[in-house]
Amino acid sequence: MEKRTKFFLSAGGIFTCYFYYGIQQEKLMKGVYGEGENEERFTCVLALVFMQCVVNYLFAKMMLATFMKQGEDSTRTFYYASCAMTFLLGMVCSNMALQWVSYPSQVIGKAGKPIPVMILGVLLARKSYPLKKYIFVFMVVLGIIMFIYKDSSKATVQSNESLIGFGEVLVFLSLTMDGLTGAIQDRMRAEHSSKSGHMMLHTNFWSVIYLGAAIVLTGELKQFIGFVDRHPEALWELAFLSVSSALGQMFIYIMVADYGPLPCSIVTTSRKFFTVLGSVFLFGNKLLPRQWLATILVFAGLFLDSMYGKAPEKKK
Repeated sequence: MEKRTKFFLSAGGIFTCYFYYGIQQEKLMKGVYGEGENEERFTCVLALVFMQCVVNYLFAKMMLATFMKQGEDSTRTFYYASCAMTFLLGMVCSNMALQWVSYPSQVIGKAGKPIPVMILGVLLARKSYPLKKYIFVFMVVLGIIMFIYKDSSKATVQSNESLIGFGEVLVFLSLTMDGLTGAIQDRMRAEHSSKSGHMMLHTNFWSVIYLGAAIVLTGELKQFIGFVDRHPEALWELAFLSVSSALGQMFIYIMVADYGPLPCSIVTTSRKFFTVLGSVFLFGNKLLPRQWLATILVFAGLFLDSMYGKAPEKKK
């Protein structure tokens, strides 16, 4: 297969899988199941993430056994367990946020991932970044503030509504967990040269253990089984959601391995923008002109950071 053809196939796989994943996720979390007095929403977030981690683990196992053989792994178990905890908390907070904010708001908020990565890099790793990187990140921060800011007229009418709601807090917590996950993964690569397949496999393995205990202790397993029994169509939606997530991760790993992280980051950044557009047109999530400008500002900052913000970092 020609290299250019493989690139477009991989990029198309990322676009298709994660576009479908985003639409399916909003449909599941925002949809209403049942009729009349029996109407209810899907709220079993832990069970949702548990299914995704199980499918991701199985995909990683399959890749390592076939075309992604990466030899022995010497990474400390403590790193994998810690990485799984922060990764898991980030996913749970991100999914829970959809109960209070729209999918475009969640995607825009999650697009600010460079912010906690930079802050933790400066505070914990004592790194310094080039000035242009600060400018690009400032564009992202400004765009996020513009997007989530509630107009004063609406705030006056709804006096009980705060400027930053619980959904926005959950997005912020998810970003913080993403930053910690990235910091742990940097240590793993620096100390043990951990490979992507092993990281995906063991991170999801520990996530399954944590979530398995959580859904049993919280009683969500019983709640989830009851929900699926009342609405069996939701089980298919959950299965398709998990498979699309795992396939998307597989295409990402293929692109990183063959073309490097820079082309992959450009593709995934562009994918997020089109996911927002798809959510707007398919689910009627209307955006104000200010929010459209904020969306462009956020993704412009991310794109510029991917292209020009990867200068070698200097330690203080």
